[in-house]
Amino acid sequence: MAKFSLVQKMPRTIWVLGLVSLCTDTSTKMIQALLPIFLVSVLGASWVTVGWIEGIAEATASILKLFSGSFSDYWQRRKELAIAGYGLSALVNPIFALATSPVWVLAGRWGDRIGKGIRVAPRNALVADSATPEQRGAAYGLRQSLDTIGAFSGPLIALVLMAVFNENFRLVFWVATVPGLGAIALLIFGIQEPPSKRPPKPHPLCWSVLKTLPTQLGKPYWMLLLVALIFSLGNSSDAFLLLRAQDVGIAPAFIPLTMVVMNMVYGISAYPAGLLSDRLGRVGVLVTGLLLYAVVYIGFAIVPSPLFIWVLFGGYGLYLGLSQGALLALVADQVPTHLRGTAFGLINLVIGTALLPASLLAGGLWQWIGPAATFGVGSGFAVLGAIVLLGANLSSKQS
Repeated sequence: MAKFSLVQKMPRTIWVLGLVSLCTDTSTKMIQALLPIFLVSVLGASWVTVGWIEGIAEATASILKLFSGSFSDYWQRRKELAIAGYGLSALVNPIFALATSPVWVLAGRWGDRIGKGIRVAPRNALVADSATPEQRGAAYGLRQSLDTIGAFSGPLIALVLMAVFNENFRLVFWVATVPGLGAIALLIFGIQEPPSKRPPKPHPLCWSVLKTLPTQLGKPYWMLLLVALIFSLGNSSDAFLLLRAQDVGIAPAFIPLTMVVMNMVYGISAYPAGLLSDRLGRVGVLVTGLLLYAVVYIGFAIVPSPLFIWVLFGGYGLYLGLSQGALLALVADQVPTHLRGTAFGLINLVIGTALLPASLLAGGLWQWIGPAATFGVGSGFAVLGAIVLLGANLSSKQS
C-alpha cells in the first residue's frame, strides 16, 4: 500500500495561484463581511433587495464562467483570462466606498462577479493542467487553503478597522483595494503557464462540437451537474448567514469575526480534505460535506443564542473544506483534458445561475415566514443532493 503523507511537493504554479487567491480573498472578504449589514443598516435595503443583489451578481458571473472556460480550452491559454478577471474585480472595489444607494452596490457586486466569472474556470483548469492526476485533490485543496487564509484575514482586518475607526464602513472598503492590486502583480509576474501539448481543437461552443458535447463529457459528468443543481437551489448567498448572526444578537462590528471563524476552519480543513479525496475517494468526502451542510443549516434555523452562532460558522467552514476541492477534482476526473475549461465553466454556470432563485427564495421566506424557513429549505435541498450523488456511481480517476 502506498504511503499516505500530509506533505506533497507542489508545482510553483499551484503555490502562486494560491497566493493570488489569498490576496484577492483578503480584499473581497473585507467588503463581503460588512456588505449585507451596510446595505440594510446604512443604505436601508430590505431582505429581498439583498437577495436580488446577490442573486443577480452571481448569476451574471456564472454565465461568463462558461464562456471563459470554453474560450480557454480553444485558445489553450488560461493565464491571460485569469489576469483579466482578477484585474476587473480589483478595479471595481472603490464603488462600494462611494455607494449612496443599493444600485451602487449592485453595480459593484456585478463588476466583481463578472471578474470572478472570467477567471474561475480558466484558473481551475490551470490547476488541473499543472498538477499530476495523483495529486489533483491535494492541489485544489492547497490552493483553497491559501485562498481561505485570505478569506479569514479579510474579515479580521475589517473587524480591527471597524473597531479602531468607529464602524467606518467606507474606510474599510477603501483599504480593501490594496491587496486586490497585489494579486494582479503576483499573477502577471509569478506564473508561467505550462505549454499546451494538445493539437488545436474546434471551439467548444461551435455547433460541430456542441452537438457532441453531451457524449464527450459523459453521463457521470451530467449526473454531477444534476447534483450541483439540486444542492445549489437551496444554497442561497452567504449574506443570509451574516444577517442571521446579526438577527440573534451579534453586534455589527463583530460580524466579520464570524467569517474569520468560518474561513479559519475552511483553511485548516481544505488541504487535508483534498488529500483524503485522493486517498479514499472524492464521492465519500463530498457526500459528508453535503450532509454536514444540512446539519449546520438546521442549526441556523433553530439557533437559540449568539454563542451557538460561532459553532455553526465553524461547522460551515468544515463543510466548505470537505466539499469545494472534492467537487472540483471530481469534475476534472470525469472529463477529457481538452474540455476541462468548458466543464468547469458549465458547472459554475449551473451553480451560480441557481443562486438567483435560491437567494430570492431565501429572502422571500425570511421576510414572509422567518429565518427558520430559509435555512430549513436549504437543508432539505442538501440532503436530496447527497442522495442523488450516492446513486450516481461516480468514480475518481487517478491516471
